[in-house]
Amino acid sequence: MALRHLASKTRAFSQSNNLVVSLTKRSFSADAVVKSENRTFSVKDVTISLNIVDPSGARRQVPGLIGKSIYETCQMHNIDLGPVSVGGAVEEIRSDTWTEPLYGEGPTAGYDHVLLNGNGTETAKPMTHVEANMLDHYWDEDEIFPESRLASQVLLTKQMDGMIVYVPDRLVDDIP
Repeated sequence: MALRHLASKTRAFSQSNNLVVSLTKRSFSADAVVKSENRTFSVKDVTISLNIVDPSGARRQVPGLIGKSIYETCQMHNIDLGPVSVGGAVEEIRSDTWTEPLYGEGPTAGYDHVLLNGNGTETAKPMTHVEANMLDHYWDEDEIFPESRLASQVLLTKQMDGMIVYVPDRLVDDIP
C-alpha cells in the first residue's frame, strides 16, 4: 500500500518535472537512479575521491560526498583527526560586496588541522577569522602553512576530486 502511494507521488512529481524515475520494490539510496531526458543521475555524481596522507606518509584513497566536510569524510572512514567542536557558521559570503553575519561561534577547537593540496583547493570557502584564530591558538607558528585549514570547516565540492589532504602529527588531546 505504502509503495503504491509512493509510486503515485513519484509519478506525479516526475511528470511535472520531466523526470523519469525508476522504482523497484525496494530502493536504497545507492541503488536509486533518477533519469532526466538527456542524462542519468546516480550516487557517483555526488561522490569524489580524496587522497589522505597520514603523518607516517601512508596514503589512503577514500570516497567523499559533496557537501560533507573533510572531517566528516575522515570520520566515516575511521581516520582519526582528533576531537572537533564546531558551532554555527560565523558568516556567509553572499557576493563580492556582501558578507552576511550569521552570529555563530564557528570552530571552537583546532585539533583537526590538515593541509590541502591539489585539485579544488581554490574552491574551498575562504578561511574565517575564527578558524585562523583556532589554528594560531592550537598550533605553533612553524606548523601553520598557507595550505593549512581545519578539516571541519572545508566542505567538499566536485572540483576537489583527487585532492590531497595531508594530516600532520596530532596534538596531545587525551591528557586527563
